[in-house]
Amino acid sequence: MKTHFIAIGGSAMHNLAIALKDKGYQVTGSDDAIFEPSKSRLEKKGILPQEMGWFPEKITPYIDAVILGMHAHQDNPELAKAKELGLKIYSYPEFLYEQSKDKTRVVIAGSHGKTTITSMILHVLNFHQKDVDFMVGAQLEGFDCMVKLTQDNDFMVLEGDEYLSSPIDLRSKFLLYQPNIALMSGIAWDHINVFKTFDDYIEQFRKFVASITAGGVLVYNEEDPEVVKVVENAENYFRKIPYKTPEYEISNGKVYLKTEMGDVPLSVFGAHNLLNLEGARHICQQLGIMDEDFYEAIMSFKGASKRLEKVEREDKGILYKDFAHAPSKVKAAVKAFTEQFKNDKKYGFLELHTYSSLNPAFLEQYDHAMDGLDEAVVFYSEDALKIKRMEPISPEFIKEKFKNSNLRVFTNAEDLHAYWNTLDKTDGVYLMMSSGNFGGLDLTK
Repeated sequence: MKTHFIAIGGSAMHNLAIALKDKGYQVTGSDDAIFEPSKSRLEKKGILPQEMGWFPEKITPYIDAVILGMHAHQDNPELAKAKELGLKIYSYPEFLYEQSKDKTRVVIAGSHGKTTITSMILHVLNFHQKDVDFMVGAQLEGFDCMVKLTQDNDFMVLEGDEYLSSPIDLRSKFLLYQPNIALMSGIAWDHINVFKTFDDYIEQFRKFVASITAGGVLVYNEEDPEVVKVVENAENYFRKIPYKTPEYEISNGKVYLKTEMGDVPLSVFGAHNLLNLEGARHICQQLGIMDEDFYEAIMSFKGASKRLEKVEREDKGILYKDFAHAPSKVKAAVKAFTEQFKNDKKYGFLELHTYSSLNPAFLEQYDHAMDGLDEAVVFYSEDALKIKRMEPISPEFIKEKFKNSNLRVFTNAEDLHAYWNTLDKTDGVYLMMSSGNFGGLDLTK
């Protein structure tokens, strides 16, 4: 099968391209910019475009499938040529469904926790050498690629994202998967550049639940009132399995899960991660993994990439980085961090740089998000606001919305880096929250 990727360099897209290459497909692609690690990984597989840009001449009648990434625009010249030739054009999730429509599809959804839960499930399955197809949004220890596609596997585990599918398909990605087994971890308003009201956002999850196949299974977080409302109001037929935070204790800096089989030591911490673990356990039960085998495997799970991930520093200081940027994720990460290191001086840094996090109307969602930290810092770039054509935001406004008058607010990277360099990183513990890089800050030094 011959496939062509428009915007092949994206994090998700390049992993799918590699998976198809490994499956034996003929893969080509284009992009106007490709960065590391995508560039090296595509080059290693021999599918890195020879030059950057869009080339309509690459689109021929002999292509079986064109896969369109979100990075491309509606007026992309390669897309126009594909439409002109009448080629089949897929979004990323649409093509994944085509690859898995004859398998049992397990879809992990939610505003927060979905990457970690998917990662936990795959870690357990890999530990017990149970082979499945999968797509996950973070690099995992023991896995070469974030996407795996085979002819023979019976199951496919998919991280289900509520964001848009492609520039020409404005449905949420997870609405295309039609799960046989699903999980919903939580609902907290996100992507406000697309979903203008909270109800618009919740509607995506209502549709997701409605897309579960007849007689399927939904594992859901019963501690989230919005999730419970969506589940209770669902009209289609499926089996409902609720889960909640399990009992645990922290002893000498180590988290122990309290189970009928005894205390299980874990390599992750935080109540939200224990909640994620419980959801993963219920999904693994559906895949034939007994609880005893689940606990044996989960002890060695160290977390998904950039999810409360410990950074090895040259000075041996204790520092964790987290992908958290949405309010619910920030609050969960801070709560976990302050609970785990309650006897240490705690520093927390948050970078605001997405459209949602910099929207004045949305900033109210961050109220008290940094409470419990001894030193709390928020960084956003005034230049980034200009680039995004957004109105200026004052540091005083940030403090007001976070309801934290002691908050340190930096609006340019130079001042942030200067402050960072005054700190003794071996004094206290550090939590760095961002989907960016704090203006190029090196966290290892």
